[in-house]
Amino acid sequence: MNDLHDPNESPTLRRPRVIVFDVNETLSDMAPLSERFTDVGAPAELASLWFASVLRDGFALTASGSARPFANVASGLLAVMLPLKTLDREIDDAVEHIMGGFMGLDVHPDVADGIRALAALDIRLITLSNGAIGVARKLLEGAGVLEHAEMLLSVDQAGAWKPAAQSYRYALDRCGAEPHEAMLVAVHPWDIDGAHRAGLSTAWINRTGTTYPQYFTAPDLEATSLLHLEQLLRHST
Repeated sequence: MNDLHDPNESPTLRRPRVIVFDVNETLSDMAPLSERFTDVGAPAELASLWFASVLRDGFALTASGSARPFANVASGLLAVMLPLKTLDREIDDAVEHIMGGFMGLDVHPDVADGIRALAALDIRLITLSNGAIGVARKLLEGAGVLEHAEMLLSVDQAGAWKPAAQSYRYALDRCGAEPHEAMLVAVHPWDIDGAHRAGLSTAWINRTGTTYPQYFTAPDLEATSLLHLEQLLRHST
């Protein structure tokens, strides 16, 4: 992994023509979803386990060639994971309340200014989510930066969840770019690894100072925020 925290130090890779943003957790602050769990009588800590389980099962379905939409997997898992004994409403209503939380999420504090700064570098910006396009649209619209997103994409049309190579190829085909011209920006190491294997350059957004897993391919760049990433790319060629 390149240690590029000094914005005056030039990165070792060329500036991408296209940035492909992951959405859930990379752009969106998903912490408020835990409040949706407590709203219905479930423990707040169940939110993180549930989301990790959604990714696990989505990956498993993709590996078996039978990918399903994110909302189907997420709501289906809620129906089996929510503790019926403590819920204050019917299970279907509880699932609907939690799933509705996605449309009310905000971006991380660095995202709006970071997207504007990256757009000013004349880099094409698109999103590619394992979730629905509508969630990405509402998120960017609420942050006042929807105009900077050239394209909002979901793996639903690709037929495979990230990190399957098919999902990244779908995004590249839609925007008419070659793998070496594009950079995947994400907080998830599994996404970074998958994009690398599909031929994209990668930038890992590490807002929390965590350690990158050594069993995944290291990112080309590591940044603490989207604004930090813009600083790194501004000094590239």
